[in-house]
Amino acid sequence: MGADTASNYGRHMSQIEGQLLHVGLRVHNPAAAMDEIGAAWGVSWCSTRDWPMEVWLPGRGLVSMEIALTFSTAGPVRLELIQGSPGTPLDPGQGTGPHHLGYWVEDPGAETERLLADGWELVMAAAAPEDGYGRFTYVRSPQGLLVEPVAAANRERFEAWWAGGTLAAPGSR
Repeated sequence: MGADTASNYGRHMSQIEGQLLHVGLRVHNPAAAMDEIGAAWGVSWCSTRDWPMEVWLPGRGLVSMEIALTFSTAGPVRLELIQGSPGTPLDPGQGTGPHHLGYWVEDPGAETERLLADGWELVMAAAAPEDGYGRFTYVRSPQGLLVEPVAAANRERFEAWWAGGTLAAPGSR
């Protein structure tokens, strides 16, 4: 790690501390993964959310993809099981297992722009870049680490889900 990279790493890692939300696991079958992980480690899960979601992909623009996901109910850092449509970044056909780290940020657009300026690559967003990227993005580091900055404005609806409710639809992209 070069001096500039090490300096940037130390300066920005403090922005994640206390805000890490989840470890995303890409799976073929969320129900089977819930059973397997639940039995192995006593993990309890939220209800599975299964719905089509519109996302923005570089080179493709807005696309609709089927997505199924759930979160472990216990935190502070949760497990997310996620399965997406073929040909998308969440396609389990591209490999299963650890996929990304999600963390709360006040402004996913600003965080994404900061990472892009440091040489990271945009993989997926809730909205087009010209529309501010939306409530989350997926951004890959030059070394391959995939992160998901998630708008802290979503925290209340996720907390309701983790407490046994349903995951309400977002108020905006």
